[in-house]
Amino acid sequence: MPDSTAFAEPRRRNLARRLWSVLAVPYWYSEPKWRVRSLTLGLLLLTFAQVGLSVWSNYWNRSLFDSLEARSVRGVVIQAGVFGLIFVSSIGVTAAHLMVKRALHLDWRRWLTELLLERWMADGRHYRLRFTEGSHDNPDQRIAEDIRIATDGALGLAHTLFYSLLSLGLFVPILWAASGSVAVPGTHLHVPGYMVPLAFLYAGVGTGLGWLLGRPLSRATNALQSAEADFRFGLARAREHSEAIALMRGERSERRSATERFRQVVHDFDWQSLAFMGLISFTTGYGGLLPVFPLLVAAPQFIAGAMTLGVLMQAAHAFQQLTSALSWPVDNAAGIAVCRASAERVLSLYDDIEQLEADKYPSDESRIARVVGGIDRLVLKDLTIADASGRIVLEHLDAEVRHGERVLVWGESTSTNGLFKAIAGLWSWGSGCIVVPDGYALFIPRRPYLPEDTLRVALCYPHMPDSFTDAAIVRALDDVGAGGLAARLDERANWEEILAAHTQQQLSFARALMVRPEWIFTQEATDSFDPDGERAIFAMLRRELPSTTLVTIGLRAELEALHERKIALTRVPETKYLPPASAPVAVTVR
Repeated sequence: MPDSTAFAEPRRRNLARRLWSVLAVPYWYSEPKWRVRSLTLGLLLLTFAQVGLSVWSNYWNRSLFDSLEARSVRGVVIQAGVFGLIFVSSIGVTAAHLMVKRALHLDWRRWLTELLLERWMADGRHYRLRFTEGSHDNPDQRIAEDIRIATDGALGLAHTLFYSLLSLGLFVPILWAASGSVAVPGTHLHVPGYMVPLAFLYAGVGTGLGWLLGRPLSRATNALQSAEADFRFGLARAREHSEAIALMRGERSERRSATERFRQVVHDFDWQSLAFMGLISFTTGYGGLLPVFPLLVAAPQFIAGAMTLGVLMQAAHAFQQLTSALSWPVDNAAGIAVCRASAERVLSLYDDIEQLEADKYPSDESRIARVVGGIDRLVLKDLTIADASGRIVLEHLDAEVRHGERVLVWGESTSTNGLFKAIAGLWSWGSGCIVVPDGYALFIPRRPYLPEDTLRVALCYPHMPDSFTDAAIVRALDDVGAGGLAARLDERANWEEILAAHTQQQLSFARALMVRPEWIFTQEATDSFDPDGERAIFAMLRRELPSTTLVTIGLRAELEALHERKIALTRVPETKYLPPASAPVAVTVR
């Protein structure tokens, strides 16, 4: 198996570049391009308008205080009218900016969600990912939650950064002109625009200290998100297996496990709180001093009569705007940490899926080569399969199944289970080759998946309900002995909870009758049937699907009489393992 650690190192070093190239740039070129680009352009223009209003407000501030200093009633009235224009314009621009930003966020989130879902829910990757090394735990949370946080945070940070850069370019000249020059004591030198370097110094010290205090926040946030996901996963798993837990009286054990997971949540929450406390304490003091500091610095100039009250207030306002722009890193340290943590989780899932796809056609001897199409029969050539622990469960199997045959594959559950997954393309650890024939193949596991929806949707899954007529559905139910369910086709329920195992397996074969595949592979798909019911099902398949090839993977000796021939899998000693570098890595995916 390829060294995934070596694959991951360049990704960590080039995180910013990869986030830009994988999550952002492709969205800019996604369809419809006009929507993406018009929303982006609208956001930029509205940001220009926001900064323009801030500059207008700065000059209005100067005019107002000059009018107050001159005790001019007419000037104050005029400035009150100007303020009304600024006020109304600010409301309109802010409202428009909010709507455009939310529309862009939703569209970006939609695109990225569809991108991840398309890659995750394809070719069994959501299953195979569980056994590959990498950081991709809780893929459901990464798609549902981390994409939302990453896109929303990235847009917010991009907007405030662009706003800060514009403010920096516009308010430096304003502050330079408003602050005038100050004489250096004991010399004849005058320093022009002295408040500008003071603003850079103030913001530089604040940014450095704030960034240093905010460094632990990213790790704490990532750890807390993982702990929260583990806690939710444990509760959801207990709900899914509530019947088994109740039968085994396992409530105490489940409470203990849930309590332990919640303790980890509390631990990571406290860690994040400490990180937040240091950063918030500093930013509170930093922000509280900001309105006062420029007034104190410029006060000597005002007292000496070198500037009017209006110029003093304009300089103080420009100083605040400039330092706020320069303080963007420290002001957004918490947001950067949260956005970075979520973006890393999304990118890690994306990269691991891409690596899984890159390993789909392995050339080394530690993976099973699976070839689809080109012949009309199933060929297993020198096939060796290992389980999740790396133990070899099937070794050097050579077999062939011709089209139209009814073949029983018999052996221990570990070897038959591995063979079933390998033929389906869900398992590649081992060696040898599998050639899968042309034509539609249906794989029927021991327990079918029944979506929590109407019975019609559950029965037609994964096809759309309108793909089959009512007559075809009813006939399929009658043929498998579940005709009584025809009256409940439009009833919505959790069918895996309601229907008995025997009935669920009947629905599996009803699906086969509806789609009429050329190949059917089953794995203990009749273990809930009694012998008579089992014989009836296989007789029905022979009658209704006479040209369909049937490969039955089962453990019952009685199945042999229902098939034309048997392939017996030889037991492998429990001491044989794949080399460590070739063995699967069992990763719990939640």
